[in-house]
Amino acid sequence: MNTSLNKKTPVISRNAASLDHSARATFRKTLVVCSALSIMLLFIVIVAATLGSERLPVVDALLALFTGGNSGALTATQHAILFDIRLPRILLAATVGASLAAAGASYQALLRNALAEPYLLGISNGAAVGTMVALVFFGANEWTRPLMAFAGALAATFVVYRLARGRAGTSPERLILAGVIVTTFQSSVIVFITTLMDATRLRSFTFWLLGDLSQAASGSLWIALVSTLAGVAALTFKARPLNLLMLGERDAFDLGVEVERVRLHVFVAASLLVGVSVALSGSVGYVGLVVPHLVRMSTSGDNRLTIPAAALAGASFVVVADTLARTVIAPRELPVGAITALVGAPLFIYLLKRR
Repeated sequence: MNTSLNKKTPVISRNAASLDHSARATFRKTLVVCSALSIMLLFIVIVAATLGSERLPVVDALLALFTGGNSGALTATQHAILFDIRLPRILLAATVGASLAAAGASYQALLRNALAEPYLLGISNGAAVGTMVALVFFGANEWTRPLMAFAGALAATFVVYRLARGRAGTSPERLILAGVIVTTFQSSVIVFITTLMDATRLRSFTFWLLGDLSQAASGSLWIALVSTLAGVAALTFKARPLNLLMLGERDAFDLGVEVERVRLHVFVAASLLVGVSVALSGSVGYVGLVVPHLVRMSTSGDNRLTIPAAALAGASFVVVADTLARTVIAPRELPVGAITALVGAPLFIYLLKRR
């Protein structure tokens, strides 16, 4: 018996060493990829800060950015444009992109469906309903809007999941159909709420529903930053169980994953990200579809890499989209959701054709 144990010990040791080496390799790859994406995001933010309907001197703007506005190179008006208007909007765009992309990556892993995305599943519309209820019935409090949007996103998530889940589990067709049904119902609720508004508020709400980042303020920006960091960290912490869930719920359960607890944690964290993003920017569609899919194509399917990388890539994607939205027909603006849809809709059709 001792001889048998001695023979098995090297095998166990080799397996443990292999797992340890794999974890270290994944960590190194994640560090390299996320560092590269962080540098790219920083470059995009700097370039976007110099672009707009009011052109700023590039060298003076860069000097002001790197010195925290203490260079004295910009006039008072230019300083206000850069630091009070443009930079908060860019940072809000980055947090919205990171939130939606990380949420989309987690939904796709949890539901084992490449088409799972907050906008297509009706979760963004659920957050929009919550936001509108908060604004119409509870006033424009900075905390009321994100809280109600979070509640709306979480409710929509559970409704869509329950509708899509049949005896044989969820299928892409049932999931998309459930999303369409829930979105249609929520659109009716939105129409009903808009009838309670006057013409001026109705116009601003319509633009907001299509994606509007022009209302960035310091208070809301801090809420967005904190919720994004907390939500992305929570989803990254669940990356390993999500990897196992991609094999199937039964197999994951046999491997020791507490399926119901992981599902609840992912739903809550992703709903927080989507809810706060929609409350502050409206419905910016297809970010959660486009970015995670491109990240998985470029790297591996390991969620320990995909979720943080998708967050950084999503931040860059929305910053670029918002820069185009406010410069293409300047001084007028396009809804940022229109720009993201121009990229996301063709990719959605491509994914449907592949299935």
